[in-house]
Amino acid sequence: MSDDPAKVLRYAESLGRYSRRRFLVGAAAGLTLAADLFVTRLIQEQREELEILTVRDDAAAAEFPRAMWFLFPGYKTSWEEAVWIVNSLRPALARRGQMAAVGYSNKGLDLDTIEAEVFRHIRTRRLNRVYFYGHSFGGMVAVELAARLLARGVQVELVILDSSPAGRFDVLDQNMIRGVVLLYEAGYRIPSALRGGYELGERILHKDERSWSTVVDQTLEQLSPLAPSSTLIQSESSYIYHYDAAAFAGAIGDAELAFIGNPGDETVNYYTARARWTEVFPGNMVSNSLITDGARPAHASPQWNPGIYQRVVDEVLDTYVPLPAVGGGGGKVPF
Repeated sequence: MSDDPAKVLRYAESLGRYSRRRFLVGAAAGLTLAADLFVTRLIQEQREELEILTVRDDAAAAEFPRAMWFLFPGYKTSWEEAVWIVNSLRPALARRGQMAAVGYSNKGLDLDTIEAEVFRHIRTRRLNRVYFYGHSFGGMVAVELAARLLARGVQVELVILDSSPAGRFDVLDQNMIRGVVLLYEAGYRIPSALRGGYELGERILHKDERSWSTVVDQTLEQLSPLAPSSTLIQSESSYIYHYDAAAFAGAIGDAELAFIGNPGDETVNYYTARARWTEVFPGNMVSNSLITDGARPAHASPQWNPGIYQRVVDEVLDTYVPLPAVGGGGGKVPF
């Protein structure tokens, strides 16, 4: 260091400016993180109760007042994305009934609560035609709910299985699921503050069909206060890991099943999932050959490829599900 007093003073002044800059930047970053965590906690607390997210469609409500679709969202799907998926499918679904998505509780996936709320929704509206759309792992939930509701006197007419695994062995990245489940069942919960880093690491290690821009986008989505809680994500992993479609064989009555998917799926093995669902429900499976050709990503993506999915769902409905009578008639009200 020079002994020139002027140079020493100038150097000290520059350090002061640099330190102030660093302090201000650090303080701003800290405040931003604190605000994000506060908003995240606030929103996630507001979503601790499961909610049936109805999608308004006045024309469908007028034409089919007693018919409704319930969409069961896939892995890590937020309430907002679930509604987005329903709206992407609306032109097809609204030709048979009103629409709603199931918003899972941030306290974790609880099939008893889902059953109770869906049943209450059906009873309150005196629905006599009920259709399910199972988005990815949501197809597992939809089939179990169809069995549970039948035991309560409600016959689900159709379950669309969109790229749905029939068990953990249909999931291509079983190591990831197994690791999450081991932590969850050992009592470890991933804090929301660490969720973004966890998501980024998982998506880099298990990149599958995603581009790097998609990896970044999906990681940032999980940093959003609107993203599902870590507890919900871990409980979903546990559900997938322990699920076996055979447990519901013969338990869904006359419900028709339609499996749709894409051979290019790099998340779920299209071939084994399709074969397993068909094997377990041979009398219920009415369609397993319709392909969402051209969809990107290939796995359960109606929100990104609405035209492709609307065409496929239209084909299922036109072929296998007759239009209800005017006013949503037909069928027996189980109450």
